[in-house]
Amino acid sequence: METRLLGATLLLRLVDVLQAFAIEEKGDVFRRRACPAFLMFDNAAYLADMTFELPCNCKPEDVSSVVWYFQKNLGSHQTTVLTDFAGTMVVDSGHIRAGSDMLTRFSIRMFSLIVFRAQVTDSGHYLCGTKQGDFFYGYDVDVQPTKHITVAFVDSGQHVQDDFRVKLFSLFTTFWDWTRCDRCGVRGEQRRIGLCYVRSARLHPRYRAAVPNVTSCGSRAVPKRFHRRIRRRRPEVAIRSCLTPCLKEEVPEEGVQAISNVISKLGKKPWLPRVPTQFHKQPMGTALVIACPGARPEHAVAWDKGSVRLYRSRYLVGVNKSMRVFIDHGNHLHIQRVRAGDGGTYFCWREGEMVAGFRLSVFYQHRRRRTLKDPEAIYATKVIGISYAIVTIIFISIHLCRCCWRLLRCPART
Repeated sequence: METRLLGATLLLRLVDVLQAFAIEEKGDVFRRRACPAFLMFDNAAYLADMTFELPCNCKPEDVSSVVWYFQKNLGSHQTTVLTDFAGTMVVDSGHIRAGSDMLTRFSIRMFSLIVFRAQVTDSGHYLCGTKQGDFFYGYDVDVQPTKHITVAFVDSGQHVQDDFRVKLFSLFTTFWDWTRCDRCGVRGEQRRIGLCYVRSARLHPRYRAAVPNVTSCGSRAVPKRFHRRIRRRRPEVAIRSCLTPCLKEEVPEEGVQAISNVISKLGKKPWLPRVPTQFHKQPMGTALVIACPGARPEHAVAWDKGSVRLYRSRYLVGVNKSMRVFIDHGNHLHIQRVRAGDGGTYFCWREGEMVAGFRLSVFYQHRRRRTLKDPEAIYATKVIGISYAIVTIIFISIHLCRCCWRLLRCPART
């Protein structure tokens, strides 16, 4: 018993020492970096639905907690306070949805602001300071939309957008590194995300970036007279095929998969991936969105239905306007108007490793009897009532006009 108590005591002391070391190391960073005399804004660009972190790179040593502020436009009276004034807010990113309010999508950890699943409306100025309104550090965040994003399939000979140049500025795309191959042991795909940037000598001097006279297209440093041309350029993504071996012999090759299909036809048990599988029942005719556990938009994610590979060259959103099953740019699998044939097991790959399965069963939902208290019935009653009133008013107005016309045409009696 004494040995256990001694071990627990030593473990607690070790945790305290590591925590104190982390805080001291963070304090050393603040001692080495002085805050600028004039508040500047660092430019940072991301794609919608991404999660980003903004560190408060400088603060006075006597400040123990920071407050983050958000302003859409610099100097605006509409300022959002992004803190609980204690810096202890913890957010479970697994419960966050794309449409959630910004105040439910942020967290403060070690003076840094973390925004989960950023939206285009989150673009603006982020300021690190105190609750008294003293600002130490600022960011100019540009969240670029994924809607109407430009896609180039390299295997089909498609090319990315060319640079655009005029007299006062030029537009170009800055690409991130290629992601890892989203599958292993079989043919997979790689993505390369590109964000829109502008180069000009007319940028606002209060905003700074890693390269002089270069900033993201949605930055507030860009003069307003350039906005019309810049809005036409979209971020882009390039996709190409890849093949990489598996580190562990858990996933069979294409030939083994074909042999397993033959065995299954002979009545024997086919090969199934040994991954956690979730079971779900979905009513027929409804819409379903499946997310890969632990995946983010910048990750390499792939989807399979059984042994069928759902490659982005066929199933990426926007490839075919009439497609019912597609993968969006946030790596979610969408099934519109679910049919009986959509039932089966869907497998999710993340960073080249199969991580989860999703067993979908489709059932027919019997329509329940509607009552007058249903929202649909109330809405239909209002529409019918308003339509009847409009028709009645038109009918009465026509008859009144006809009566007046007859009275005017009839000669006055003498």
